[in-house]
Formats: sequence, structure tokens, C-alpha cells
Amino acid sequence: MKTITATIHYDIIPPWAVLERKLIDLLNKSIQPYIEKYTHSNGELIYPDAWSGSRDGMDDFYEAFTNFAQFYMLGGQEQCLNSAHKHWDAITKQLSRFGRIYQEFERGYDQFHQSESYIYFYHLCLADPGNVKLKDRARRFAGFYLNESKDAFNYDPEKKIIRAPHNGSGGPAWGMSDDDSQMSYNPGKGGMRVYGLPLTDIPGISHVDDLEDPAKARAMGKAMSTRFREGDVANNLHVNGLIMNAYLMTGDQKYKEWILEYVGAWLFRARENGGLMPDNVGLDGTVGSYHNGQWYGGLYGWTWPHGFYNLGFAAITAANNAYLLTGDSTFFDLPRGMIDRLLEEGIIGNFDEFAPQMSLRDHYIGVDQSLGQDRRTFLTPYRYGAQGWMDYQPMLAAYPFNVWNVSEAEEDWNRIQYLHQKSGYDWSIVVPFRDKGDMHHDEPWFLYLQGKNPDYPEKALGTAYSQVCHRLAQIYADETDLTAGPSIHLWQQIQPITTEVLVQLTLGCPQVIYYGGILNARLRYFDPDKNRPGLPDETAVLVDSIKPSRVGVTLVNLHHTEIRRVIIQAGGLSEHQFQTVGYDATDTSYPAQNGEYAAPKVLVKNKTIAVNDSRLLVVLPPATQIHLDLEMARYVNQPRYR
Repeated sequence: MKTITATIHYDIIPPWAVLERKLIDLLNKSIQPYIEKYTHSNGELIYPDAWSGSRDGMDDFYEAFTNFAQFYMLGGQEQCLNSAHKHWDAITKQLSRFGRIYQEFERGYDQFHQSESYIYFYHLCLADPGNVKLKDRARRFAGFYLNESKDAFNYDPEKKIIRAPHNGSGGPAWGMSDDDSQMSYNPGKGGMRVYGLPLTDIPGISHVDDLEDPAKARAMGKAMSTRFREGDVANNLHVNGLIMNAYLMTGDQKYKEWILEYVGAWLFRARENGGLMPDNVGLDGTVGSYHNGQWYGGLYGWTWPHGFYNLGFAAITAANNAYLLTGDSTFFDLPRGMIDRLLEEGIIGNFDEFAPQMSLRDHYIGVDQSLGQDRRTFLTPYRYGAQGWMDYQPMLAAYPFNVWNVSEAEEDWNRIQYLHQKSGYDWSIVVPFRDKGDMHHDEPWFLYLQGKNPDYPEKALGTAYSQVCHRLAQIYADETDLTAGPSIHLWQQIQPITTEVLVQLTLGCPQVIYYGGILNARLRYFDPDKNRPGLPDETAVLVDSIKPSRVGVTLVNLHHTEIRRVIIQAGGLSEHQFQTVGYDATDTSYPAQNGEYAAPKVLVKNKTIAVNDSRLLVVLPPATQIHLDLEMARYVNQPRYR
């Protein structure tokens, strides 16, 4: 491993470095108050020891601790990893008593919800890849979709389909619930009402208001239990991350083959549909089998309930993983076809006028607060049904940004630029919010990478710090009677560990896609002296430029007397290779002779060395910093967690 030693002592400590360490320190301190308030000593969440609800909700228990292992991987204290292991095991036992978890895995539910809890497991595997128990689980969980369990024949390799919209360790969970015989559907005045009708071709039902009639609600329920019962849906693409995780843990080629087969099948269907991915396939392998031959209408598909919101993320994670395994850029056609079509259908509209009809209104806090007096912005349809395109909402930059993050293709960069030009609001504003996925501050970071938003690191770190303070205040003030059964969304709304800004600024990538995403980072760090992942104590890192196959990064040692050593890895999965590194250095002596009233003026030289390795060791003497210009060969190594 090549070694570079920093020789420049900073005259002024970078403010972003101080803020980064302050945020890390606060996050370390915030874990215990949260755990003490909401969990039993055995790690289970404080909740009635019974489950009377539907299949929905198991993911929410795991989501209470989603970021713990990821924060450890970034440099959080050892307690983060220990807690992540403890609570995963405890919640699995807790939900097993409820009857919803079997063989340590969801018995059978839709993949939109299941994928939300997967990333907790992926973060654990990334942070602790040598853990034998995790490796066993990774194989077993993937095996439910490779038909390796006698109880879970989920996949039809001949038709290349997952056999039901609801699936898991118990195999296909036929139907919408455990007992569909008396099912009715009436959203009433609740949160589901905004999504409209699940099916739009039921005689006598043309509007959601019609479901107030009990007979019509039963007719809709019967139709849903029949037509959402079986066959594949595009939402099942989220399973690709589960299989990719097993590959990254084991390197077993069967997982690679499954991903390429299944993702390839959906890519073929998209091409057959003019480039736009359909959302449903019958057990006979035919698109539209249960929806009058239509390419839309499947569960968690284009019509109901979320449309592009979940289908877009499923297509992106699938394409990124397939590309990671093959280097075949045609897999990007899957998300690009969807993004391009929606951009073509986009309109300029008043945000406030469209907001009441937006099915995902709460997802646009950043857009809402960035718009000025002119409330017009670019809106794209998220859903499609018999009436055509509908549900116009802002397209989040996360969609094209997560494609470009892996492809680094000019056409994907141009899609982001197009969205920026059409949006009509200031992308440089850092809005103080932390949403469910700990995502969606991509726009101001995008401008920073272009050199147009130089204060972003300080603003983003300061905003994240304030959000942790806000959540801690909520925890201290919360008087919920947990033993009576709190809302299953309470934990994700109050959990204080936020990692988005640390992922952006240190790893040089967007936050992991909340719906089953795998880390696609440019850099990753290890502490060789403590033999663990993450930044060493008192060190800070800032990725300040990203160009095709090049990354600029500054490392700082804030400690005044101790050396810090940092191993930098090319890619979050060691998938890249450093070719050369340029860095700043000086021969100016330090600290100069006694009696001098100022540190000596530094004469900086630029040096370059060949690396030709996936790792590089940087030695940081006390109070030093170094800037590296890293040239990479991307995707030349087999991706792996270890």
C-alpha cells in the first residue's frame, strides 16, 4: 500500500472540519437517550406484546434503527455497531412472536415496505462483513428467492418472475391479507384516500367517494384480492438489492446470475413497451394478464398507490447493481426510459395549486421552502391509469442523480442540468429538514460539486446538527404511553441519527436509496490503528470535487499532538482502483524557531505518484491537512464488502 504523509500545517483550521467532528460527536451522544426512552433492556422496542394489525408494519420496527450501522461505518463509536446488532436480533425475536417473521425474515408482504428495512441489514453487512451470523442470514434471505427453502418457492425461473406481489420467507403470500374472503376497501377520510382508486375498471365505481357504499367497498376488495393476488409486479425489483447483498458478502456467482436474469427480464419488457417499464406480469409470463392486457395497474405500480416514486427507485437500484456486476451500460435504459418519459410529460405549474392533489405532498419540503414568491415549478406525472398521466409532482433530483452517481455519463449529468433549469427555484438553499429516508438534499450538493455553492459543507453540517438537536428535544419531551401501543411511525419520526451529509461530504455520493439501495460511493475510509471502518477520531474529510474518474478530497487532523492514519479505499465496495494521486506538500519546516510570532509562510509544491491499488494510506501528523486529487479506474475490481 502506497503511503503519503501530510506536510502542511493549517494556519486556519477549516470551519467545515470542526463542524463535521461536532456533528459526529453529537450523534455519538444522541444514541443512548433514544435507546433508553424507547427500548427494553433486551433491545426490543417498548410495545404491547401482541400484533393485531395487518401484514403492514413490520418494516417500521426495523426502521427505528436504520442508520446505526451506517453511522458506525462512517466513524461512529463502537456502541453504534453493537446497538445495531443487538436491536436487529431483538426486533427479529419480537416480530417472530407476533407471527410476522419466519426464519428471521418477513413472512410475506410487498417489496416497497420490505425494502425499507433491508438497508438496515445491508448496513450491518457492510460494517461487519466477517460476521458469520450475518453471512448465514444473507445467504438464507437471498435463498428465499432462489427457491433454496422448502417453504418459499417465490421465483419461477422459466418465466423469470416472482410469483406474487406479496412474498417472503413463507413463499407467495397469496392475496392482500391473510384472509381475503371478507375483504373490503374503503379509505374513508384516511391517508390512503389521496391515492384514489386501486382499480379503475370496476363497474359502478368511478370515484373514491363511491367506496363509502359498503357494497361497492366489498366489490373493490374482492377485485383487489383477485387481481393483486398473484403474478409479478415491477415493485418486486426491489428484491435485487437483497440478492446483491448476498453476492457482496460471499462472491457466489449464482447471485450474480440471478440478478442479471431477473433485471434483464424487466429490461426486455420495458423495451417491448416502448422503453417504459410495465408494472405487472401474469403467472403465464404475459404483461397485463390480470389487467385487461394493460401494461399498468399492478400492485404498487403505475396506477396505485405511488407510481414512479417507488418504481423509479426500484429501476435505479436494479440497473446500478447489474452495471456493477457487468459494466454493461444498457441496464441504465431501465430507469432512463422512465425518467425521460416523465420529463417529456412535465409541465410548469403553481406548486400551491397542485399540492392538495399530490399523493406524496410531504416529500417536497425542500421544494416548498426553496420556492420564492413565484410558486411556479416543474411538475411531472408520477402515475398513469385509464385516464392517462396524473398526479403531477416535482421530480426529485435523487432520481437522475443516483443514475449519474454510478454511470458518470454525460447524458445523465445533462438530465440533472435540465431538471435544474426547469425547476424555477434556487437549488443552493439548504432547507432544514430530515425526512424518513434521510435523503433529498441533493440539489444544493449538486451545485457545490460545480463550484457554485461553496458554503454548502458548513450550511449542511450546521443544518444536520440542528436537526439532531431538534429530535433530541422531541425525545426528552415525548410523553407517549409506549405500553399502550404507539404509532409504528413514531420511531422513524424521532430517531436522531442522521447520516446524509456525512455520506455526501466524506464518501462523495448521494445517500443510499432508502428503498433497498446498496452503497455506491467513490471513497471509503478505515482506521488501521483501531482495525475498524470509518474515520479515526479527530479527523475530518471533505470531497470537494467530482469529475469523471477523478475525485478531489481534503483530509484534516484536528488533534494537536497525535498522529492519525487513514486508509482510503477506492469505492465503497473496493470496486475502483486508484491510478495516480496528486497532492500538496511543502518542505517548509514547522513549527519554526522559538521566538517567532507567526508560523512560517508555507511554500506549497504539487506532487504526483502512481498508486495502482484500491487502497492508499494517508498519515496525518498533528494539526495538518492534505488535499488529494485521485485519478481512478472505475469498476475494475470485483465488488465486495470485505
